[in-house]
Amino acid sequence: MASLVAIVCRAQAARHNPVQRQKSSHIYLSFALFTALLCTALVTIKPAKADPLVVDLSNHLVAISTGFTGTDVLLFGAIENKGDVVITVRGPERDMIVRRKERKAGIWINTKSAYVRNVPTYYATAASRPIELIANDRLFASYHIGLQNQRFVTTMNGDDTDDSLYRDALLRNMEYVGLFNDKPAKISFLSNQLFRTDVHFPANTPTGTYVIDVYLIRDGRIASIKSTPLVVSKTGVSADVYDFAHRYSALYGIIAVIIAGIAGWVASVLFRKN
Repeated sequence: MASLVAIVCRAQAARHNPVQRQKSSHIYLSFALFTALLCTALVTIKPAKADPLVVDLSNHLVAISTGFTGTDVLLFGAIENKGDVVITVRGPERDMIVRRKERKAGIWINTKSAYVRNVPTYYATAASRPIELIANDRLFASYHIGLQNQRFVTTMNGDDTDDSLYRDALLRNMEYVGLFNDKPAKISFLSNQLFRTDVHFPANTPTGTYVIDVYLIRDGRIASIKSTPLVVSKTGVSADVYDFAHRYSALYGIIAVIIAGIAGWVASVLFRKN
């Protein structure tokens, strides 16, 4: 209010003073410019849009202790509107060797091998509907969703030129030990927006940092993607033994041989027949 009175008084004084009249015009021009910019900013400001996909885990750490037999981690989330949800769980990548056995002279021996790089130590998927009903194969191939769309780099040793045999053998072996999941698990919708699923980690789950990607798909297109990490780590006595075995492998081998010898001697004494 005081500022408005001051402006009015200056305007009245400017009628009789040319210098004051020029200053007053500059003040009015600046005030009008400021008002116009303020109104433009207020008009252009829009309310923040809600995130179309929200995801979280019940636990971001899987602790592997001595008696670890496997566990399930709950993944839950919400979507803004209706759509399909696809989830991929990918373990840390490692290099693996796939060997081919042949029977020679009545025995099976390793003859050829392939060196496969960029292989995830764990891979699983989940989907809200059958995967073929959600989108076409081109979309899943472009985002590397599914075992058939993984990009493994294979270097073969020997005369073989077709790496499909080694790739299929690798997938088959990893599925057999429970580290690869070929069939997507079920994602349950509690309503039109809330969803959940359980991610199973077997007893032989490798340690490391896992990446869980959640895709929201509408009309055959990716509407949103969320990624969340999950750490699988050894804890307790098993973690100490694991670290010692990797840091001091030679000493660990000597101690293991000594313990095995002592255990054998004690067993022979206890079960000795008179």
